[in-house]
Amino acid sequence: MAVFTEVSLDAANALVKRLGLGSVTALRGIASGIENTNYFVTTDQGVQWVLTLFERLTFAQLPFYLHLMKHLAARGIPVPDPQADAAGEILHTVCGKPAALVNKLSGGHQLAPSVWHCQQVGQMLARMHLAGRDFPLHQPNLRGLDWWVETVPVVVPYMDADARRLIEDELAFQRHVAETAAYQALPRGPVHADLFRDNVMFDGLPGHEKLTGFFDFYFAGVDTWLFDLAVCLNDWCIDLDTGRLVEERAAAMVAAYDAECPMRADELRLLPAMMRAGALRFWTSRLWDFHLPREASMLKPHDPTHFERVLRERVANPWHWMR
Repeated sequence: MAVFTEVSLDAANALVKRLGLGSVTALRGIASGIENTNYFVTTDQGVQWVLTLFERLTFAQLPFYLHLMKHLAARGIPVPDPQADAAGEILHTVCGKPAALVNKLSGGHQLAPSVWHCQQVGQMLARMHLAGRDFPLHQPNLRGLDWWVETVPVVVPYMDADARRLIEDELAFQRHVAETAAYQALPRGPVHADLFRDNVMFDGLPGHEKLTGFFDFYFAGVDTWLFDLAVCLNDWCIDLDTGRLVEERAAAMVAAYDAECPMRADELRLLPAMMRAGALRFWTSRLWDFHLPREASMLKPHDPTHFERVLRERVANPWHWMR
């Protein structure tokens, strides 16, 4: 959510007026993130929206993401709802780029989550997975195993020998896991695949905050539900300085997920491997963004060594959850 494309007030206003949402009174670039151009848009109706211009995703790929959000919103999952024009179209064009305008969720991030926050994320993640079962569109996770296989050879020249050995060994391990019958039988469907602390909103009094929404679905795709849960565990339930799992938070998240969407025995067995997969995915993407950056206003690539630490922890200390 850096700003790669500068959007003028007139360009934003043209879209907002076409959607029948009033006139733009303020436009502010959003600094966080590294994939798309995002702006907060305020209108004369006193409503705030989020305008996204897609810098990597194509017009052909985007209907999956936008219609998934529509599908989930219609089933009561708190996600941003893409706004349609008079013809019902939710994919627009701004400054020559594919674009969408969605409602701004209330509240703020919980960057130091407690057991209470992790329980809510686990519960809503399960509800989201169940709500997506009848979503008719299909698109693979574009940052899944095939992308790791393609990208790891691109980033290893920038790595020292020890880190290179770790990432190549882990990639081989994940390729082996993916070939097993147990992995291939895991429940699948649309997943968020990037549900970090900064992609969830909470609102309310301190200590009593309620989850108000999931957002930034632009890494979503069809993958195993277990991978989605593992990605959450690797962010919400760790000590950020060391990558170590905070087991109380992890157990609370998985138990809350399991209460809504009972996990199968093969999911419980493969959870440690999927937590390693989640660490590998984000280590690879952060290496790629760090060493092969794109120019953007306000762009701040994430430190790739964070997920190297997380992966080392997941390999050295595999975690199993028991009912």
